[in-house]
Amino acid sequence: MTADRLAPEEAAFYASQSSFSDPGELVGWYTDLPRDVGELARVVRDVMVHRVEGGQFGVPIAEDRMRDDAETRYVDDILRLVVNRNGAPLVERREFADRFVGICRDFTLLHVSLLRHVGIPARLRSGFADYFGDDGFHFDHVVTEYWDDQRGWLLADAQIVDPERYSMPFDPTDVPRDRFLVAGKAWQLIRAGGADPKSFGLHLPEGPMVGAWFVAGNVRLDLAALNKVETLLWDVWGTGAGSDDEMGDEIRDLYDTAARVTGDEVPFAEARALFAEHDGLRTPSTVLSLAPFNGPSRVALR
Repeated sequence: MTADRLAPEEAAFYASQSSFSDPGELVGWYTDLPRDVGELARVVRDVMVHRVEGGQFGVPIAEDRMRDDAETRYVDDILRLVVNRNGAPLVERREFADRFVGICRDFTLLHVSLLRHVGIPARLRSGFADYFGDDGFHFDHVVTEYWDDQRGWLLADAQIVDPERYSMPFDPTDVPRDRFLVAGKAWQLIRAGGADPKSFGLHLPEGPMVGAWFVAGNVRLDLAALNKVETLLWDVWGTGAGSDDEMGDEIRDLYDTAARVTGDEVPFAEARALFAEHDGLRTPSTVLSLAPFNGPSRVALR
């Protein structure tokens, strides 16, 4: 089956870099890249390690990198750290001691940057994955969504493109949409009574961060990413809440609206207009960063 053709405006938008994904003066490191989605994901996997993988897989990770690397918002700065630690071509696998220590968002942002560089429309999607456990919990996660001329928009997860450490019953470059729920779909499922809101979020040492309020925050992040504003996951702005008790009708109505354009099917013009026109959803020039290790601060974006 051949997918409907992607509209030229939408194709051009998602095939061009954002201020976050642009390699800038480091573009010279994007040489000899493969054009295959999976091979590009493996390039990413081989220069990065997730900061929780130290404990999971016994990988030694320096404390300062655990704390600071994932605070890097922009691909050019990520690349600068990678190549300063090891000056080999980007397509060469790094030892764990030389890798960028990030989170899912960083794997995805670099993957999207590489895809856009080779001309494949791509974007970040915020949502929830059920494949990091077997108890039905949906973990806060970010993956790549890329355009395939035969099948349309597909999901890929560069973090799990490592068969030595992740064994999945599906192709990581074709993640089933019932295994990764984009944020708008998760919100609609909760609102329809089809899912427990407490099964979405994060389990942290200091306690769980779960509930509809957390899913709403992901909808806001996803709408921003669909507009190529690919912030850190702990950047906060606009209309939201810090608990389900704070989720009044006005907030729920707003996220009902936002969820309609942040599902599996994204109406491009509507997603662009909603983000541009609503102060409670549009990312301002300065955000509140609730950095897990470094504490809260106000950050001016590029």
